[in-house]
Amino acid sequence: MEVSKPLAIELSPAANSASPPGGILAWAKNLLERQASLGIILMIPGALLLMVFMAYPFFLGIWLSMSDSMIGRMGRFIGLRNFVDLLSDSIFLQTTRNTFTYGLITVPFKAVLGLGLALTLNNRMRFSNPARAAVMMPWIVPTALSTLGWFLIFDPVFSPISWLLKQMGIIQKNINFLGDPGLAIAMLCLVNIWRGIPFFGVTILAGLQAVPQELHEAAAIDGANAWHRFRHVTIPYIKGVVLIASLLSIIWTFADFQLIYILTKGGPANQTHIFGTYAYQIGLSATEIGMGAAIALYMFPILSVFAMLLLIYLRKED
Repeated sequence: MEVSKPLAIELSPAANSASPPGGILAWAKNLLERQASLGIILMIPGALLLMVFMAYPFFLGIWLSMSDSMIGRMGRFIGLRNFVDLLSDSIFLQTTRNTFTYGLITVPFKAVLGLGLALTLNNRMRFSNPARAAVMMPWIVPTALSTLGWFLIFDPVFSPISWLLKQMGIIQKNINFLGDPGLAIAMLCLVNIWRGIPFFGVTILAGLQAVPQELHEAAAIDGANAWHRFRHVTIPYIKGVVLIASLLSIIWTFADFQLIYILTKGGPANQTHIFGTYAYQIGLSATEIGMGAAIALYMFPILSVFAMLLLIYLRKED
């Protein structure tokens, strides 16, 4: 009997293509295993969110600033006319001076007082952890809520400061803290300093914790007193932390809005506006959204300079 041989069946290319795409899976696995490509893939969702919620409003603001748009009416392109007109606006010039005063004068006070707070908290004492948590309250409490408390303190009729000074015989009538332009901007700076000290304190405290104790002990053995140890050991270690905190504080202070708007709304007589509050008043309250966008964009080159300084320093440290 003759045994039949098994038939060899040759699959066509079309049949091979129907098999599971192992090549694609291998390619995807290889793509995920490479560090560079994996980083790009993980960045895509965040980049899309930035494009939708930051890039689009930013470029829309640029377009509005170069138009005569009003709220409810899309305007026509007018170039840089809004920016040029603002340079002859006395309120805008006062706003610019206020912004630099508010942004630059307050930071040195916050840095110095925050350094003192950090040095105090760095000492070994009882209940140090609850104390460190408590000093963060001005920074943790919402700005609107804490500013309302200061608004009551500065009230021209019921101010406890005026009452105390009258009881001591120092003044005869209540002080209108927010009614005088010079005094009002000083009070805004005071509240901003009060709110910013905890941020500097905790940030510098983290830097102090990183200073090796062996360096202090070695300096003490060499005869260095407390001041010399602070100057030659502590300061070099924390200067980077102080600089980064200062640059961040300047950026945040320049872009502030809530504190000024709640306390003065830019008054009296538009004398305490900064860029944020003046842009709000012109762009939304006065419905001149194009001019308001131009005012807000005047902040962009200023903040960009400080952001570049921060990035350059961080890159230098790396």
